[in-house]
Amino acid sequence: MLTKEECDLMHRSMHGTMVENMQLHFLPSDDDAARVEMPITDRVRQYRGVLHGGAYLALAETLAGAGSLHVIGFDMTASVIGTEVSGTHLAMSPTEGKVFGAARLLHAGHSTHVWEVRITDKDGTLLSVERVTNRILWPQKG
Repeated sequence: MLTKEECDLMHRSMHGTMVENMQLHFLPSDDDAARVEMPITDRVRQYRGVLHGGAYLALAETLAGAGSLHVIGFDMTASVIGTEVSGTHLAMSPTEGKVFGAARLLHAGHSTHVWEVRITDKDGTLLSVERVTNRILWPQKG
């Protein structure tokens, strides 16, 4: 879904943000999923050493936002705003390495997009599933 150029744009636009702190790396793909990887570091762990549940949600909302930007052609006159994110954690996360997110579009309306984000470990074990709803705010005409 995301081209190399779109991934590069996302990386540049995340400078100085929480996303940069989380070290999210957007991955180009030629299928129907927006993809990202994130290292498991102290920046995203909870006190027991596993990935913090909030990091899963932040990854999902960010990835779905990038997907929505792709769907609208990276039209920067519009704003993509996450309006709802919920997740179910299915397995204990690894304490090191990386996790991988794949977001697939469930619904694309003019002003609302709904995504399913699946987060896995390096072996493909499903760790968490999120649903993200984005509102697309278009500039007012007139």
